[in-house]
Amino acid sequence: MTSSRFEQGLKKLSEIDGEAGHKVIDSLQDICPDLARYTIEYPFADIYSRPGLDLKSREIATVAALTALGNCQPQLKVHLQAALNVGCSADEIKEVILQMSVYAGFPAALNAMFAFKEVLQERGLL
Repeated sequence: MTSSRFEQGLKKLSEIDGEAGHKVIDSLQDICPDLARYTIEYPFADIYSRPGLDLKSREIATVAALTALGNCQPQLKVHLQAALNVGCSADEIKEVILQMSVYAGFPAALNAMFAFKEVLQERGLL
């Protein structure tokens, strides 16, 4: 079943995450398709589509939060890719991760920086 909310979320997911986002959704289909649908509808249709923050600002906030959590490497890598997709520069992302070292600690910042290094290598940027 598709709804306009689902379609709106899927469009926003494609805009932000591209193929990486669709891989996450596809990986949930055989175990919990409802979670895949919720992942599209809530964050992407309901939150990312809101006015008030542009996509670049939303991804900076997301990278900061996932860095601070320190235990979300797969999701962090998807959002590091997304941050690059929506116009964040590599230097801006590095600064966000460095900023989190103050509030989340060095282990969280180190983990995030190593994840970012992998993303840059995958993109042929490092």
